[in-house]
Order: sequence, then C-alpha cells, then structure tokens
Amino acid sequence: MKADIEPAAHGGDAVAAALEAQGVRLLFTLCGGHISPILSGAKARGIRVVDTRGEAAAVFAADAAARLTGIPGVAAVTAGPGVTNAVTALKNAQMAQSPVVLLGGAAPTLLQGRGALQDIDQHPIAAPNVKFLRRIRRVRDLIPAVADAFAAARSGVQGPAFVECPVDILYEEALVRQWYGAAASKGAGIMGRILRFYIERHLASMFGGNAATKPHKPRQAGTPAAPLASVSAAAEALSHAKRPIAIIGSQALSAGGNPDAAAGAISRLGIPVYLSGMARGLLGRQHPLQLRHKRREALKEADCVILAGVPCDFRLDYGGHVRRSATLIAANRSRKEARLNRTPDIAAIGDAGLFLSQLAGEAHGSTSRWQDWIAGLHARDAAREAGIAEQAKVEGEFVNPIALLKAVDVAASDDAIFVADGGDFVATASYILRPRGPLGWLDPGPFGTLGVGGGFALGAALCRPGAEIWAIFGDGALGYSIAEFDTFVRHGIPIIAVVGNDACWTQIAREQVKVLKDDVATTLARSAYHEVAAGFGAEGILVKSNAEVPEALARAKAAAKAGKPVLINAWLDRTAFREGSLSM
Repeated sequence: MKADIEPAAHGGDAVAAALEAQGVRLLFTLCGGHISPILSGAKARGIRVVDTRGEAAAVFAADAAARLTGIPGVAAVTAGPGVTNAVTALKNAQMAQSPVVLLGGAAPTLLQGRGALQDIDQHPIAAPNVKFLRRIRRVRDLIPAVADAFAAARSGVQGPAFVECPVDILYEEALVRQWYGAAASKGAGIMGRILRFYIERHLASMFGGNAATKPHKPRQAGTPAAPLASVSAAAEALSHAKRPIAIIGSQALSAGGNPDAAAGAISRLGIPVYLSGMARGLLGRQHPLQLRHKRREALKEADCVILAGVPCDFRLDYGGHVRRSATLIAANRSRKEARLNRTPDIAAIGDAGLFLSQLAGEAHGSTSRWQDWIAGLHARDAAREAGIAEQAKVEGEFVNPIALLKAVDVAASDDAIFVADGGDFVATASYILRPRGPLGWLDPGPFGTLGVGGGFALGAALCRPGAEIWAIFGDGALGYSIAEFDTFVRHGIPIIAVVGNDACWTQIAREQVKVLKDDVATTLARSAYHEVAAGFGAEGILVKSNAEVPEALARAKAAAKAGKPVLINAWLDRTAFREGSLSM
C-alpha cells in the first residue's frame, strides 16, 4: 500500500483504493452503469480491468485468480440481472471453497423498492451462496466493508463474499446532490419542504465522514491447524496400518496454502496417494507414490484411509467406497464436511495441506513394510494404462478422443495449465492428461458446473503470464464460453482450446439411452466452432482425423506463442471409455 494515499475522489475510487490496499491487480467485470465508478477508479489506480462477455465468466475468472495467487479474486457486476447472472459462479466458488469477492451494483438508496431500473432485493439471492454479505448505505463504510470481505473470504473455510454498492454511493457527492436536488425541486408546499429535508438528511448521512476513511491493510487470516491430539492419533493409526491410502483434494492447495510443503510431507509419509480436484499435479507427472486408476478397488482393500480435504460425497459413494473396518481419518477445515455421510474414526479439523505436514512430523515407524502394497497398486495402474494405450490405437471415421488427449499430453509444455470444462470428454481427459505441477489443473469442483472454461482460462492466463493455457472443452460446455473468444482476442490472451466435438451431451446420453431408450435433448450438431472463434479474431482449426492431430497441435502452439488465442474443433468418434459413469 502507498505510504500516503490521496483521499478518494468518489465512492467508486474508495472501493478501488481498498482493492489496491489488498494487493488486487485484476478486476473482472461486465460493465454496467451501477458500477462504472468502481471500474474507472480501479483503472486510475493501476488495477487492470478485464471485461468479459458474461457476468458468470467474470466471477469464474476471479475464482481462478484466487486459486492461483492466494489473494481473493475480485469481480464487479451491475445490479439486478448482473448479480443474478453471477449466482451460479458464486455458488461454484462457495462449494469449491474458493475466496472470491463480488462487488454488486444496486439501485440508488432512496429509490430501492420503488421500481427503479434493475432494482431487486439482492440479499436473499446472494446470502445462501456467500459466507459474508454487506449492504452499504454510507460512503465511509465502503473501505471497511471491502477489508472485511477479504478477511472473511480467506479465513476458516474459505469462500466468496458479497458487497452491495448502491449507485448513488459510488458517484461524486456533488453529482448525486444534483440528482436528488432535481427530484426534490418538483415538490411544493409543506410536502415539498418535508421531502427536501428528508433528502438532505439522507445525503448528510450517506456522505458524512468520507474524507477520514483510509484503506485497510490486508489482515493475515492464518492457516487453521488441526489439534495436536488429532494429529498424534492419526500418526498412531498410520503406524499400525498395513495397507494405507490417502486421497488428497483441492483444500490441500487452498488459496494461501503451501503446495511444496504438502508435496514434501507426502514423500516423507511414504503412503500411496490419489489426487483429486485441484490437487492434481501436486506431485508432478511421475511420482512413485501417486496412483491414477482403480481407486475404488484400492479403497476397498485399504485398512487406513486418510481423506485430506475430501468429503464423503457422491465421488466416494457417500462413504461407501471405504470399507467399514478401515480406520478413517478425515482432515478438513470444515467440521461438517469432515463428518459428511460417515463419521470418521479421527477428525482432524484444520487445513488439509497443513495437516499433511503435521502428520509427517509426527509419523513414526518404517515405511518399507508398505512396499509390496504400493507395488501391487502400481501393477494395477500399469495394467489400466496398457488398456488405455490399446484403446488409443483404435481407428474410426473421425478422431479417437483417447489418442487426441494423449497427443495433447505430449504436446503441452512443462509450464502448462489445464482448464477442464465439460462432461464425458473432460472426464476422459482427467485419466490421461498429467498436470505438470501444483496448481496446474483447474476444474469446477464438486458443483460440477459447466461453463467455467472461458473464465478459468482467462484468470489463469492473466495470473500466469507466459504459461501455456490449455482449455479442454466438451462441445456442450463450450456453448457457455464461446463468446469469451472475443474477450481473449481483445485482451491478448493466447489460450489453446481443444473442443471434443461428438455432437452430443454424451455423459448424459450414455445412461439415458441405455435406461430410457430415448436420446431426447442430448443430441447436438457438428457445429463449426472453429469458424465462430475465427470470427472473433482467434485462430480456428478443424480436425477430423487422427492423422491431422499432430499438425493441428503444432499449429496451435505456434499461434499461441505468437500471442493469438486458438480453438481446435476436433470431430470425435464415440467410445465406451466411460460406460456407466452417471453419478447420483
């Protein structure tokens, strides 16, 4: 923060000053009259304003920025439909425990509830999806509210915060007085005098004390640590285990966490691990303790299971994948998630990544007794990899999706970040693509939201300038993000998008057709997505056969390196790779 900060010119500038003090360098938005002063103030203070083509994309971009930088990502949206359009992305951030601050415009304070433009009660819409909500009524409250929102977003179980900023609080006092003065001048007689008195008192309250307000320094949230008794109990249980397994989730890489410490702890513990969500990539591409396949079978055999930031939700069959006789250790910032659907034998309530470091410091006994167990799991992994390799050799009318993804994995650079947005094609990618390192994989999280791709890719590219950003889209999911190629072109964001185009919502169709004998609403077209991207000024590449894949990937990498966003529209053959994958 600057040593001497000039007084804010208006409420929007005060918000910008508060963001600057928090270390914010990017503000994602879709413009609107209710929030224009925030955008102008941010630009004037050197914060890069990045405008998207949809409010959800702006919030998704802020979400990605938070995950990659450790500083809460910030989005600003206009009142009414601007806020409602952002709700899905807000809920996604909440369920992914991602610290996002959403600044929402609102109708003028004196006109709320009277039919003003885009005026709705935003509180009941935002409240269920955030951990902090503040509705501003005075200019002097703007800066403290932003500081409180940042502190709340990054503390405890991290998540989104919402600050509602009415339009009359954001503009200069003189201009706002003119607006209200014009309204007051219409009244005559005693009612006119009462109206003018009421407006003047309201304005005095709204603008009073503004000059004394200064930005707040960022508050250190701290990382919640599990009680030592829980850590010791977990270490003791692990010392008696013959077949231990750890499943590590996104929380181990929570914003502000230490992925290197978590990775080092895993190596010292010496137990086999499965990585899920954003934890993919935590151990690099080839770590001797990492496993990728047959997780359910391994859990059924394990006698000690550590869930580090992973709840027993649908992904673990609500706890059913872990056998009842196993010792279950759940490390989680959230007490509720640690106990979801199944009570653990040991609950370590605290940050999952920090717990791994704590446990590594307490663990005792030789890990050599687990070598046969680990070797057996790797043998099972190798058999699955061999099967995938055989499936990649199959030739068909169009592109083999497994072969395509294996080619992408080879082509992607060592600093690549993979963004995942889709159903069947993207779930296949999760088995094949190997994230290069920590924070090298971005997916929506447990909400399973389609449409994150454009925003996530935007946020990742701006937070990791120079890194190769690969956005893996299903053709259904791409419909949400295709307009963001305009954003990529305007802002010079050279992502590489690979679209698996099988003209179908395949993840749904697989089971729907089998069970209901009906493909209603699941069919799409072999749409020319590459031409749409080219129409926005990006590079569009059509791939219809396996033979065309190597040249297409080389062309895409060259275009991205030259600063141009790319979309590869790959016409896919259907496969049975993920038969029976529908989750309930």
